[in-house]
Amino acid sequence: MTSVHRLIEKFVPEHYELFLDVSRASKTFAGRVTIKGEAKETTISLHQKDLTIASVVIGEQTLDFTMDDENEVVHIQVPEVGEIALDLEFSGRITDNMTGIYPSYYTVDGVKKEVISTQFESHFAREAFPSVDEPEAKATFDFSVKFDQEEGEIALSNMPEIKSEERKKTGIWTFDTTPRMSSYLLAFALGDLHGKTAHTKNGTLVGSYATKAHKLSELDFSLDIAVRVIEFYEDYFGVKYPIPQCLHVALPDFSAGAMENWGLVTYREVYLLVDENSTVSSRQQVALVIAHEVAHQWFGNLVTMKWWDDLWLNESFANMMEYVAIDAIEPSWNIFEDFQTSGVQAALKRDATDGVQSVHVEVNHPDEINTLFDAAIVYAKGSRLMHMLRRWLGDEDFRSGLKIYFERHQYGNTVGRDLWNALSEASGRDVAGFMDSWLEQPGYPLVTATVENDQLILSQEQFFIGEHEEKGRLWQVPLNSNWAGLPDTLTDEKLVIPNFSALASQDSEALQLNTGNTAHYLTAYQGELLDNLLANWNNLDKISKLQVLQERRFLAESGVISYSELVPLVAGLTEETDSAVLGAIAQVLSGLKRFIDEDSEEETLFKSMVANIFAKNFERLGFERKEGETDEDELLREFAVAFTLYADQEHAIEKAKAIFDAHKENIASIPAAIRADVLTNQVKHAESKELTDLLLDTYIQTNDGAFQRQLIAALAETKQEAVLDTLITAFENKDIIKPQDLATWYLNFLGKPFAQEKVWAWARTDWDWIKAALGGDMSFDKFVVIPSNTFKTEERLAEYKVFFEPQLTDMALSRNIEMGIKDIQSRIHLIAKDQLAVAQAIQNLEL
Repeated sequence: MTSVHRLIEKFVPEHYELFLDVSRASKTFAGRVTIKGEAKETTISLHQKDLTIASVVIGEQTLDFTMDDENEVVHIQVPEVGEIALDLEFSGRITDNMTGIYPSYYTVDGVKKEVISTQFESHFAREAFPSVDEPEAKATFDFSVKFDQEEGEIALSNMPEIKSEERKKTGIWTFDTTPRMSSYLLAFALGDLHGKTAHTKNGTLVGSYATKAHKLSELDFSLDIAVRVIEFYEDYFGVKYPIPQCLHVALPDFSAGAMENWGLVTYREVYLLVDENSTVSSRQQVALVIAHEVAHQWFGNLVTMKWWDDLWLNESFANMMEYVAIDAIEPSWNIFEDFQTSGVQAALKRDATDGVQSVHVEVNHPDEINTLFDAAIVYAKGSRLMHMLRRWLGDEDFRSGLKIYFERHQYGNTVGRDLWNALSEASGRDVAGFMDSWLEQPGYPLVTATVENDQLILSQEQFFIGEHEEKGRLWQVPLNSNWAGLPDTLTDEKLVIPNFSALASQDSEALQLNTGNTAHYLTAYQGELLDNLLANWNNLDKISKLQVLQERRFLAESGVISYSELVPLVAGLTEETDSAVLGAIAQVLSGLKRFIDEDSEEETLFKSMVANIFAKNFERLGFERKEGETDEDELLREFAVAFTLYADQEHAIEKAKAIFDAHKENIASIPAAIRADVLTNQVKHAESKELTDLLLDTYIQTNDGAFQRQLIAALAETKQEAVLDTLITAFENKDIIKPQDLATWYLNFLGKPFAQEKVWAWARTDWDWIKAALGGDMSFDKFVVIPSNTFKTEERLAEYKVFFEPQLTDMALSRNIEMGIKDIQSRIHLIAKDQLAVAQAIQNLEL
């Protein structure tokens, strides 16, 4: 794609005075805006998309303008260069695309209602008003809005309301002047919302809001987290929260997870609302998302990237800080462990596929953002690199550098190098030199550790899964060893350290590299180093255990070792009582399942092994919470129950049925931590039309997003053709399944052998509908990625290629198609290579 012209080069806005008149009834809006700024040429341009511009005026003079819809701009002839004030009148339509100004639909007491809100990132402010819609074009905003308001309805925006007495006469909601900020951060929400508010110790107004389809009590958890997170960041950054308010609003329809609009953060409902029957993991997820968005209030809003190629820095930083913040305010959660089994493994998997982009990548046009900013890379890998940097610098220097950065660049724009300079200034270390190899090239190293002739030999080479081309890349690898006498960093391809026996005699522990698993690489221990590590298993901390399992699994995925080696490794782990370690075991078991055919002798033996691994945890915890249990016990129970049911243990199956029967008049009341397993078990072992109708009807009626996901997982277990046909038909019914949730249905059903053929056929047959419904949505590319993460046969690979290769010219899909083909090919090759060995290893077990 050709680069867009930067409109700020011709006109620099300083202030917008914006009024919008919004009509939900007609799905239209009209507006006027006065833009003050500096014209650098007599022909200037403003962004607009699908707007009708009625007039452009300076003072009493009406100006000529030309619409350029292809480039989403309007060109305007101004009388002179210098300071000007443009007055524009315009109008536009409200669409369901979840960008610009859009409606969210919901039902209260059987009545359909809607709220209106905005999504302006990355470049959708132009759909709402003419502007220089670029992150560098920071300006202040005076915003006011009128809408077809009904009794009790409210409007919210970035800043507190002013002139409320006047509003009672005119119906116009007026908000205080914003600080200098980018256009993509302007936001508003209006409709029948209600909420709760509190204040931080420094006086910031914090609020949590939702539609009246939700009880006010569902906002208590998020409000408490939001207050404490702001207070933590003010202390950590040493910079006060910059504006008077920080409101959080849950929206029924939302493309992404959440959006950090300054002072008015918007969310999917599932990431803000918590009812009384919720899981530990769902509450932790809500807390992390809030902490992520609040981190952006400083990093992204107060200081903003100059252009979209540094968006990675915003997201990587916020993704890292969410864990730092939640670990500080809720230390008992051990939240970094969640990152180890989610973000870290996603980054390691995606970043090992040849063709993946680097974290920092050139962006020529904002349209490229959804396609280039891969969540596993920009969020997960980038976050891991920031964790790595924080450890390399030490927390004190890291915090000091951030304070320098915020104070030096507040209300301005930066490039990545500005952050490195501030951190270098605080620490006296060459941060750019350390980080460049990690940011500017794709992939990561495998560090091999072996002993030969009393020498410890450490070497690095790029780690790949599947077909690849070796490029000879090298990284500055922080070794982070638990042994004294080793260097801090591996910079060359190979490092030979003499006198291994003397080094070993000084340390009682087995050698470990990358302690804490904070740096973005894998270690392959060989020979005695591996033997010593496994022999020392019971003395390893939980993160080290998780890391060994993670690293061995990825080595198996790449073919460096056989997957069969993982069978005896996990089969013996029957005493583990930590959820992080069980999470790593679960990922190994998921990998092994791909080698095992349904209803085979190996499956029976494999399920016996699985039952044995989780037996002690299941025996201790069972299905139901007991007095005095911890959050950790609940997380352990989720693993124990799910895998014991998977293993077809009759006592567990019958107990799950009994729990269902006790709650069948109100399945929402099943304890949330076991609800998915109970419902899934019921469909697997007692499916009926009445049951699947109940689940689908409940899905339609409930406003609990977390519960809806559990219902989807249960329905995906159907073995009835008629039910499957009904559900596939519902995929395209927006009154049943919101488009934002369709990818979750697709993921669950495509992974089931019974459903896969029909669901895959639906996706190919109705691709044009999927594209029309989701083409502008952030989940659209999942319809390419999900099958590539699922398929494992030559037949499916051929079908995937036939369908997607003709679409390689589509910029939004091309990278994921190319990587998807490699992903499926590597899975097929791996199964062919290791299936017999895995079967033999399972048969050799003595359980």
